[in-house]
Amino acid sequence: MKEFVMRDGKKLRLGYTTGSCAAAAAKAAAWMLLRGGKKETIRLLTPKGIELTLAVEDIHSAPDCVRCAIRKDSGDDPDITNGLLVYADVALTAQGVAIRGGEGVGTVTKAGLACPVGEWAINPVPRRMICQALEDVGTACGYGGGFAVTISIPGGEEVAKKTFNPRLGIVGGLSILGTTGIVEPMSEKALVDTIRLEMDSRKAAGDRHVLAFFGNYGVDFSRSRLGVDVSKRVTISNYVGELLDYGLYCGFEDILLIGHLGKLVKVAQGIMNTHSSYADGRTSFLALAAMLCGASRKTGRAVYDAVTTDEAMRILTQEGLREAVMAFTCQKIEYYMEQRVHGEVQTGAVLFSNTYGVLGYTSRAKELLLHHTTREIL
Repeated sequence: MKEFVMRDGKKLRLGYTTGSCAAAAAKAAAWMLLRGGKKETIRLLTPKGIELTLAVEDIHSAPDCVRCAIRKDSGDDPDITNGLLVYADVALTAQGVAIRGGEGVGTVTKAGLACPVGEWAINPVPRRMICQALEDVGTACGYGGGFAVTISIPGGEEVAKKTFNPRLGIVGGLSILGTTGIVEPMSEKALVDTIRLEMDSRKAAGDRHVLAFFGNYGVDFSRSRLGVDVSKRVTISNYVGELLDYGLYCGFEDILLIGHLGKLVKVAQGIMNTHSSYADGRTSFLALAAMLCGASRKTGRAVYDAVTTDEAMRILTQEGLREAVMAFTCQKIEYYMEQRVHGEVQTGAVLFSNTYGVLGYTSRAKELLLHHTTREIL
């Protein structure tokens, strides 16, 4: 693709989804089945309104079936599916369009996703795109019958193990996804949609308690140091506000967020997107908290000048201020989390550092942690 978007002052190339690949492959295969010959490129109008012209690869033709592939291009988005071939096998039927998954396409085993339990993980918009593409070919070729389509992604089962799919209850492969047909690099919307998808899955499974992490550091620490069952976790990246908003919307009873001090100290300032491009203020807050807890101006300055929060913790520990500063920090975190949910959902947070271990609990965090571990909380 030649289209670009601007992100953080950088020009980033757009890509296209597995849904677009599946629809384009099905369209090309149907065209060759009805017209004969080879189709080296195929045009596809995406729901976003961008028309793609895609190279058709690995064509296999038989009198009653054609198989071909479109290579996934994620543009400048760091997508693990980039470069995979998405295949469509198309055969003629009496009427309608029947779509199924093949090798490397997962099946849904848990409620709460866009596809029903037991169905192939081919989402509604890609299904509509496939049907529209086949209808367009049928009309152009004067064909009034139906199609049987099988979508497959060789190697998809192995790649899927590195995605959220196993935790969401999608087994055996990847999902065919996309609501616009286009991949926008570093899309905030895509990340937020993933958070909501995970929470929908937890809610549909009957869970009443949300366990959330910023990323793998918190997961590993909680599993090894706190004995937490992390199998039902929600990973939020930097989107604390979206976690709290959607948890309130879904009607969960409580939300527990376990995170590194470097992230949660931002929440203590009311910062609900913890990405560095939005705000920082980590050592500024810790320096202010230290001085409110009795630190000298010299100590406050040393904390303010610290390069990392672990270095700030070293200074506070040395000055005998760590416990007081962490208690103050936890109070502020709890205040802002409670404000975000208007007190209608119980919230809690656990702060940790890989160097210093658990640094603090908000007032209800230990109680909420019991929903996720059987180990005694000290």
